[in-house]
Amino acid sequence: MTEVSVIIPCFNAERWIRQALQSVATQGLDNVETIVIDDGSTDESAKIIEKEFPCVNLVKTKHQGASRARNVGTELAKGEFIQYLDADDMLAPDKLKIQIGALSKSGADVAYGDWKEMIYQSDGSFKSGRVRDAEITGPLDIAFFTDAWNPIHSYLFRHSIVERVGGWNEGLPIIQDARFVLDCALQGAKFVYCKGTMAYYTVHYKESLSTKDHVGFIRDCLLNALEVQEWWLKHGGINRDRRRALLRVYGYVAREELKEDKPTFESAYKAINNLIPFYVPEKLRVLNLLSQLFGYEKAGTIAASYRRIRDIFRRSIKFF
Repeated sequence: MTEVSVIIPCFNAERWIRQALQSVATQGLDNVETIVIDDGSTDESAKIIEKEFPCVNLVKTKHQGASRARNVGTELAKGEFIQYLDADDMLAPDKLKIQIGALSKSGADVAYGDWKEMIYQSDGSFKSGRVRDAEITGPLDIAFFTDAWNPIHSYLFRHSIVERVGGWNEGLPIIQDARFVLDCALQGAKFVYCKGTMAYYTVHYKESLSTKDHVGFIRDCLLNALEVQEWWLKHGGINRDRRRALLRVYGYVAREELKEDKPTFESAYKAINNLIPFYVPEKLRVLNLLSQLFGYEKAGTIAASYRRIRDIFRRSIKFF
């Protein structure tokens, strides 16, 4: 029986795919299948895999995005455990052994651990970055909905929890990995933390997708919040902690998109008022005062203008 299925979405990853696959090959486990979904690559990725890694199950599809590729790979997976790995990242030595042991001992559904940044340089080399402590405290659904984020390959999933979730959310192209882990928590998954570096995460010298397409990222955050709110309403209702988390995310969306994307701002503003009519933010003191004086929407406009003037001033100071 296959013990672990490693699923790698690959799109134009000829610079990275070797190191990703080598990090799997050196795990020291026999019953591992590696499935690479070539998501319509136009470079040499597929040829490298076919020539240098003949044991890999390579599946070629048209370009439909990473979530679709992962769903295709998951449908093919035979392993008791599922390891997702992006083509530009790497598993740490013995990662699979450690986390399989943790899942077997604890009976948990998901294992996760710390991870290390590997900063990609313009000359093709890597610079060692920080080690990130991944341990999460408090209610998992709140944590994964708000602050907690770890790269997807720092986790190992039981196949059973992946099936319970029902696959990756293809409607959230930018925050898809965060949502998948959140979906596991929403489905009642038990998580176990494995101390120590479990994964290497590549930080590119170019902008990440979330910063390169900031408007798209914020829209994903809004859609995610609306979907999670609907889930919570059907599963226990909106308690105080959930309401605070929703207000925090909706408030962030509203502040970010007040000038950039009016429809997104209006959707977030409507969601806020549906939760608490005439809402006044508690922790942002200036915005709190402005909201009491002018209302939340106008206060947001004033705050956005202030931030824009502040940023211009700071750039001017640096220039001179």
